[in-house]
Amino acid sequence: MNAILIKLFATALTLSQVTTRPDAMRTQFDPGKDGPEVVRILRDGCAHMRKSFDIEDINLDELISTAMEDPSAVAGDNAPKILHGLDLSELNTSYKQFCKGENPANSPFEPGAVIAFYNNAVKDLPSAEALRDIKLASASVILDAAGKPYSETFEPNGRRLVVPIEGVPDLVQKAFVAAEDKRFYQHHGIDERGVIRAFVGNLASPGRPAGGSTITQQVVKNLSVGDDVTYERKIREMIVASRLERLQTKPKILGLYLNGIYLGRGAYGIEMAARSWFGKSVGQLTVPEAALLAGLPKGPNYYSPDKYPDRARERRAYVLTRMKEDGAITEEQMNAALRSDLGIKPPDTARRDSGFYLVDHLARESRTFAGLESLTNASYTVHATVNAGLQSALEGAIQEGLSTYERGTGRARYEGPELNLAEAVKRFESAAPAPEPEAPPAVPQPKGVKGKALPVPAAKAPAVKPAWQRALETARAPLYDLRWPLAVVLQTGKNGIRVGLPDGRIASLDPGPARAKLQLYDAVRVRLREGKGSLRADLRVRPSVQGAAIVLENRTGKILAMTGGFSYPLSQLNRVTQTVRQPGSTLKPLTYLAALNAGLQPNTLVMDAPVTLPPIGGIGASWSPKNYDGGGAGATTIRRGLEFSKNLVTARLLEGGIAKSAPQSLQRVCDIALEAQLYAECERYYPFVLGAQPVRMIDLASFYAAIANEGARPSAYALESIERDGKPVYTRPAKAPVRIGSADRVAFYQLKTMLQGVTQHGTAAALSGVSAYVAGKTGTSENENDAWFAGFSNEITVVVWAGYDNADGVRKTLGRGQTGGHVAVPIARAIFQAAWANGVPRTPLAPPSPEAKAYIADLPIEPRSGQRVAGGGFIEHFRLKDGRVADTQYALVPRETLYAMRPDSEDGDGAGAEDGADVAGDILGNLMGGGRRDSYDPFGRDRPDADPRYADPRSVDPRSVDPWGQRRDRREGENPWPGRDRYGQANPSPFGSPFEDEQPRARQRRRDPDYLFGEDPRY
Repeated sequence: MNAILIKLFATALTLSQVTTRPDAMRTQFDPGKDGPEVVRILRDGCAHMRKSFDIEDINLDELISTAMEDPSAVAGDNAPKILHGLDLSELNTSYKQFCKGENPANSPFEPGAVIAFYNNAVKDLPSAEALRDIKLASASVILDAAGKPYSETFEPNGRRLVVPIEGVPDLVQKAFVAAEDKRFYQHHGIDERGVIRAFVGNLASPGRPAGGSTITQQVVKNLSVGDDVTYERKIREMIVASRLERLQTKPKILGLYLNGIYLGRGAYGIEMAARSWFGKSVGQLTVPEAALLAGLPKGPNYYSPDKYPDRARERRAYVLTRMKEDGAITEEQMNAALRSDLGIKPPDTARRDSGFYLVDHLARESRTFAGLESLTNASYTVHATVNAGLQSALEGAIQEGLSTYERGTGRARYEGPELNLAEAVKRFESAAPAPEPEAPPAVPQPKGVKGKALPVPAAKAPAVKPAWQRALETARAPLYDLRWPLAVVLQTGKNGIRVGLPDGRIASLDPGPARAKLQLYDAVRVRLREGKGSLRADLRVRPSVQGAAIVLENRTGKILAMTGGFSYPLSQLNRVTQTVRQPGSTLKPLTYLAALNAGLQPNTLVMDAPVTLPPIGGIGASWSPKNYDGGGAGATTIRRGLEFSKNLVTARLLEGGIAKSAPQSLQRVCDIALEAQLYAECERYYPFVLGAQPVRMIDLASFYAAIANEGARPSAYALESIERDGKPVYTRPAKAPVRIGSADRVAFYQLKTMLQGVTQHGTAAALSGVSAYVAGKTGTSENENDAWFAGFSNEITVVVWAGYDNADGVRKTLGRGQTGGHVAVPIARAIFQAAWANGVPRTPLAPPSPEAKAYIADLPIEPRSGQRVAGGGFIEHFRLKDGRVADTQYALVPRETLYAMRPDSEDGDGAGAEDGADVAGDILGNLMGGGRRDSYDPFGRDRPDADPRYADPRSVDPRSVDPWGQRRDRREGENPWPGRDRYGQANPSPFGSPFEDEQPRARQRRRDPDYLFGEDPRY
């Protein structure tokens, strides 16, 4: 038996059952026993179909005779593909057998073959009940902090906003029924008359065959059985459609259809399509708008108003005519609609290109806090804390900062273009633009309507863009979240390289590392620079280094902006919330906070000299840290020890500065770390105080926000509330910041002023121009593997990290000298500037709160020695005890020790000792390039040769400060990696006790209900 004939008979068997016996539908037959039953079903079905042919005024006998006279019309090359290879003589004999009641001796029909094909086609048939209860994947709209649409989140093929059928106007429903399934309310899932019309149409118009599918069948095809053009799919589709009609009402089926179909511009469903094409909800659609959308399911691309407006008008006119014939609209309404413009809004040129890490984080918060399985299983409205402008600028700052680092260190490598547009350009060049019509096309009047054809207004033809520009506009760049514009190479060679931009401009390109490697029509990223003469651009290549940043609102914990990596398409790992890294010196404020809370004043002197701390418990190795530069500067104040990130000063604070013994001091620091929720467990390991234990960025940000708040730690969050259909699903309960009780307000305020010194003239001196508004701390882990800056203004906290991923177990260095001050601070500066430009107030750092001010006295000191002076000098903030200033200047370094260390003026090597400054300042605070400082001008601002970096911030033009810190930065302390010793050998017990048989000590901590890693996180 002919293979095509087998498939046709199996399809006819299905159609016969669903039209004549839908309640007794069989999905399995016995090839050996059920042959006669199959013959009866086919004959019943043919008799039923002949009636439908008569209703459609089609003579089936004549149709068969015509086909026999011209076989090529049915089975030749011009016939529909699914009929290729059909033997018409066998078809004619079969027609006589089943439709004429004859019993030909040479019948080609083999029931066993037909049954076998049918049984296989309906194997594992989808359930109609699943369609009845289906929840369509939906797009949730995310609103930013200002309440404006910011983003959407949806599954592939799921960018839709589900709307109940009751919310779709009757006019819109009738438009789709008129266009797609005129007899929708009469048939029972399969319209045999529609099948007949499609069959005759396929013979007349070869190509992709029309299947005469009803709206019910389209629902099944789109949501259940798939859309492959095969007999098997058609068989399954008819059976499931017939069953769905018995389970579901017509309005519900129409609702599934209207919410499920694709209507162009990436929109699924009528509601998303109405917003995408007309900028309004489905309930506001007009007659011509409804007709335009109803015409799109037949071919969203072929009839696209964006690409083919004339086709779209013709299709709309067809739908309007059908609506008039069905009585859905009046003649006047139809004529008015035919004369109207298409009325579509411009497409959204800017696809969402930022905030991908933040949207992922919102989805995780919705599961954790709101208990939602997914934001895409329904159409939700999500209110987020994101500041849209700041988010985009933050990503740009990270991307430019990481690129600047790699260019500056010679690590930038060009690995090829993002894509090449040569084929696309060729395609646009070969497709000549259509000539402008001499007169607008006319739409013929429908039957029964008198008058001339109605002219349709023609849109003014836009200027033809060059092929390269159209190719660039339609290109889908793999790295879709980069802030640098995509440009296409138009010229290479001796005359230089020129690139075209999406707006049509052409720029000269500095190829950088891609010199002699660029090809014609390569699409690359560039950074534009306006200058005299022609437009110029610099090539930007994808760096291999990674980075992350977060901006937190201090008082509330709202995440205003966050990026978890250089580019989301390259890596979806959010390094702000899902990874831990060594914080380096950004953790030192913990130790200084413990010392200040223990009663030490910021002017307390500590020896910046080698120190060896005994092993914890008396067994194991001692610890002898070193400064970044390997040296020491003698006695220095703890303020300056923090400002210049002295490792030796930090370590010596453990030796009697916080508690009587170093292990007890370490425990005090750990207690604060645990209460500040920086860690679930604190490892009792001396290098902890230098940032050896890895931390999450988001937790570090909350700690620095607590410093800005004088000890009140906020819980970071991005999700404000969720609504569905206008009803609240989740609202974040109001939560005040939790006070860190391990240190008082006075200690936190003193620490804040010390961190302001870091940005004024310390390791973050690149921020000196804004130090009146910003305080913070740089950090660099051992071997420059991580570079950090964590800082705050009155309103926000910013944390920036840069480094290489080490998932493969290899820790890659940023390079000697690539510290937090050099790599992270310039990025942080750009983020602060962006925050102030996007609505965050720029205010000088606040004075102490009334609660703290009652216990603080502001007195002048000589900043180099910490000695109190009668007037002028630097204003230090002293803690009051029993109403008096507690003098702790010599608590750790006795006065006699200092006198003993003082050089004799008669000694030849004693003169000028104060001028021998290291890169961070000498014992008395001399900075490089100058001699002894005036106590009334501690930073030398009034001297004629004053270093501009330490000028009064009020007199510094922010534009004069190098935003990427190209000048020499302040050095920081070295932080041993606890997993390896300094020679790279594995440390079997990197954390906790040096004894291998002692377990790390777990600490009680206040649990944060917003902590995403559960009750007992392990890193």
